[in-house]
Amino acid sequence: MTTDIIAPDLPDGADLLAIAQQALEDLKAVDTVVLDVRELSSVMDWLIVASGTSNRHIKSLADNVMMKAKEQGLRPLGVEGERVGEWVLVDFGDVVVHVMQPAARSFYDLERLWSVQSAPPESS
Repeated sequence: MTTDIIAPDLPDGADLLAIAQQALEDLKAVDTVVLDVRELSSVMDWLIVASGTSNRHIKSLADNVMMKAKEQGLRPLGVEGERVGEWVLVDFGDVVVHVMQPAARSFYDLERLWSVQSAPPESS
C-alpha cells in the first residue's frame, strides 16, 4: 500500500517574486530593483532591493511582504533587522527581499555587488 502525499499548491519562485513586488508597490516602496541572480548564486534566484522613507516605513514594507506571502501559504525562512528598521531582510529561499534606508542602500550598494559579471582572464 502506498500513500500519496498531497502538497499544497504553493507559488513557485516567479509567483513569489510577483507577490513581493506587489506588496512593496502597495505601500509605495522607493526605487525597487529586481535582480536575477540565478547565474551568480546557488542559494537564491531573485534579489529584490527597495528603499523606505523612514524606519517605520521600512518595517511596514517588510511586514506587508510577509503578510502577502503568508496569504499564499508561504512563510519566510528568516527575517533580520525588524527591530531597528534601518535594513530589513526577508528570506524566502528563492526570493530574498532587502528593504533599506537610502543611506544604508547607498553604502552597501547591493545592486552593484550582485551585478558584477566575471571578467575574462588577463593574458600575459
